Amino acid sequence: MAKKDYYEVLGVNRDASDEEIKKAYRKLAMKHHPDRNPDNPKSEAQFKEAKEAYETLSDSQKRAAYDQHGHAAFEGGMGGGPFGAGGAQGFDFSDIFGDIFGGGRGAGRGERSNVQRGADLRYNLEITLEQAARGTETQIRVPTMAECETCHGSGAKPGTSPTPCTTCGGHGQVRMQQGFFSIQQTCPRCHGTGKMIASPCKDCSGNGRIKQHKTLSIKIPPGVDNDDRIRLAGEGEHGVNGGPPGDLYVVIHIKPHAVFQRDHNDLHCEMPISFSIAALGGSIDIPTLDGVATIKIPAETQSGKIFRLRGKGIKGVRSSSHGDLHCHVAVETPVNLTARQQELLREFESINDKDSERHNPRAKSWMDKVKDFFAG
Repeated sequence: MAKKDYYEVLGVNRDASDEEIKKAYRKLAMKHHPDRNPDNPKSEAQFKEAKEAYETLSDSQKRAAYDQHGHAAFEGGMGGGPFGAGGAQGFDFSDIFGDIFGGGRGAGRGERSNVQRGADLRYNLEITLEQAARGTETQIRVPTMAECETCHGSGAKPGTSPTPCTTCGGHGQVRMQQGFFSIQQTCPRCHGTGKMIASPCKDCSGNGRIKQHKTLSIKIPPGVDNDDRIRLAGEGEHGVNGGPPGDLYVVIHIKPHAVFQRDHNDLHCEMPISFSIAALGGSIDIPTLDGVATIKIPAETQSGKIFRLRGKGIKGVRSSSHGDLHCHVAVETPVNLTARQQELLREFESINDKDSERHNPRAKSWMDKVKDFFAG
């Protein structure tokens, strides 16, 4: 079957500029690329057809021969093969596929910068609830990778210098030809550094960096909560080949408290009271983060009742007001009773049984529900 006209394949005029030809091919390559159309023989054929047309029209000498002789310019002995001298293997796709598939290029064709930003670090900091509520300032000791002072980060023994990698020519990348594509990948010899070190520095073993510890002062703002992060810019690992350092993220963890449990900006605590106070009423002192507060317990208070003290919680980092303190009542059953206490309680129970419905309404309600359950 006769081949289509290359200009027709790309959808451009015969007087199209090099940029128009490249743009047309880029559009077709993106549309029909095999990676985007798996198991589609038609798209694969259209991709190959567009590639063949671009190989010819993007080369000024091949295009001139094609304009004069058409496809015959590359048949027989005129062009040295279907794609002219060198064939498809001599074609470099980096200009096209670097743009389409995100490869990009660095300072120049075939080069990639070896400068790398240092890694970010995480530090878990445990603080007390009081420190979280009020804020504090503390010091932390952080392990980090710093530039070797002996070789100044070069990795080479003092008095010597690294030499360009002979495999990649100092670029850190090598080009591999696979089928239709020219693929750029990390140099297997220098592992992307672009250099070779004949005499490594004895202090860093040629890495250019050594492990150190540094002490940092950190301010904890009032109101921080569990898993809040504080970012210390530039306090992460040192960069590679002159790259900027990473950041340090301090993650807050609040220690369990003996009295309070935190729920966002609110605090909760259990408040044990005696049987007599629950029945007769009274006053008790409870702790808060700001000191002692007094709560009046009304007579006939039941276990589980919650008393709320407004504004006695925590003011969060992003809050405009304080949370509340919730005190959960727990009526405590007395233990280790003396003979006299037992005698008094039996006397109380005897009197109570004479009118139990009046004195124990909840028990009466519960027993009625039990009777209904068994009756049903």
